[in-house]
Amino acid sequence: HGKENVDSRHSRGRGGDTTRFHTVNVAQPVRFSRKCPTGWHHYEGTASCYRVYFNGENYWDAVQTCQRVNGSLATFTADQELRFILAQEWDLEEKTFVRKDQRRFWVGYQYVITNRNHSLEGHWEVAYKGSSEVFLPPDPIFGMAMSEKENVLCGQLQYFHLPVLRRHGLHSWYAENCYEKSSFLCKRSQTCVDIKDNIVDEGYYFTPKGNDPCLSCTCHNGEPEMCVAALCERPQGCQQYRKDPKECCKFTCLDP
Repeated sequence: HGKENVDSRHSRGRGGDTTRFHTVNVAQPVRFSRKCPTGWHHYEGTASCYRVYFNGENYWDAVQTCQRVNGSLATFTADQELRFILAQEWDLEEKTFVRKDQRRFWVGYQYVITNRNHSLEGHWEVAYKGSSEVFLPPDPIFGMAMSEKENVLCGQLQYFHLPVLRRHGLHSWYAENCYEKSSFLCKRSQTCVDIKDNIVDEGYYFTPKGNDPCLSCTCHNGEPEMCVAALCERPQGCQQYRKDPKECCKFTCLDP
């Protein structure tokens, strides 16, 4: 990060003259911690971002909402990813759930019914942008009553309110009528986010989030790379000043 470090030094030149120079804003190593837009949770294991939307929508509307933010309803590749989701505090709103102690989210699975004998038989499938590496849930709990004509139900992940239950990985899978309204969990690839919280496309220059607004980096696979730091002269004729945290070389003079 840029560090305000203005000091005058003197050295002797060949002719015995005094050479005066300034060291200004010495560049420091930079760590980037934000790889997701505001409101999203980042998981390093899958290089992905996750967000729960609380505006209750049916399954098909939830799919479109996730697609509008360059994502999809969440599916999971490993137990560790699911445990990460269960461990998060999602700032849940009571009014969006039927029961206080548990919440359900639409996720990116559908349950296809193949046999309607004494019990419903079928199998899970991945809906929309599914990867071959995604695991499929175990047998579901069936939600509300459905008509005889329905042969596809939509997947919900049950998330418990009590942290102690979540820490033990406790959760359930539901197969629910797709037209029921529910909160939902979106997943998208991590991305480059600039210092003003704008999303940056692959290959473009940007200033990443951090303490140095004078960095210029290239966005590559959601990471800032090949960063260059600009160095700023301090403002002339001003003893006390404040640097703008989001604008390079912009100062506010605090002198009377």
